[in-house]
Amino acid sequence: MLVSLALLALGVLTAAVAPRLLARSDWAEREPVVALWMWQCVVAAVLLCFGLSMTFSAAAAWQGVRGHVFAGAPSRVIEAYELGTHQPYSGALAVILACGGLWTAAMLTREIRGARARRRRRRCELLVRSPLLPGEEPGTEPLVVLEGERPDAWWLPGTTPQLVITTAALRRLKGRQLDAVLAHEQGHARARHDWLLHCSGALAGGFPGIPVFAAFRDQMHRLVELAADDVASRRFGRLTIALALVELNEERGVFGPGSTPGADLPGRVNRLLAAAPRLTAGRRLRLTAAAALVPVVPVLVAFVPALKALG
Repeated sequence: MLVSLALLALGVLTAAVAPRLLARSDWAEREPVVALWMWQCVVAAVLLCFGLSMTFSAAAAWQGVRGHVFAGAPSRVIEAYELGTHQPYSGALAVILACGGLWTAAMLTREIRGARARRRRRRCELLVRSPLLPGEEPGTEPLVVLEGERPDAWWLPGTTPQLVITTAALRRLKGRQLDAVLAHEQGHARARHDWLLHCSGALAGGFPGIPVFAAFRDQMHRLVELAADDVASRRFGRLTIALALVELNEERGVFGPGSTPGADLPGRVNRLLAAAPRLTAGRRLRLTAAAALVPVVPVLVAFVPALKALG
């Protein structure tokens, strides 16, 4: 039971401390891909802590669960976990954590279904605005051009992602700027950023009182855009993609005074123009390895009694 409580405390501590440490980091904007990886590892560690805590609490409370979890384990390993001397609240803790797991699965399922419904609706709207020519199949065109007075470009996720751009954007963007915008959207499609947005949205919507999940959602929305900006800038230059962002959004008021829905765009443009150098390859490797070790910590905590008993 002590292992279960230790894992629960580790999960709460990670959820409270890790977002603050990541928010204070001075490298996230320079390496958004590494920051995306680190956030995923932190959230995975929190969920793993709660899942393992639920497992050990259930094993302490019910003999049937214990028999499945420790099937084939030596008797001294089972004795090391002191499962026979469980506290009265171990069963209640297991039930609460199990309900949290079921609620998480339900939120993910709802998010995926909602995303599919929105995607089908947007594709139907796209077919209305851009009818298929004879012999064309829906969803087979990688690039769709729409008549529109508002310059815009976006991508539709799915099995075969589609890039959509309006005629106003084609008129506003010239040469390499247009190529940079398309590379930005292709960066989203290749990295499957939609899955990160769905998962973070499901966790934040299902557990609105847990700050780590709200921060996870907000950071995913910000970092995926920075990562896609970097994909385009490496091919066409930072100035090119910065000017393209300005051309696409200057008429929406996002660069003027006052807060707007696209208030992150000035920060993205300033970041591109500042051209801060990337971290060294060695530091990127160390940060990536350190992030990968975060979910390993709960597993080590869970196996400490067994390793002591066998050692």
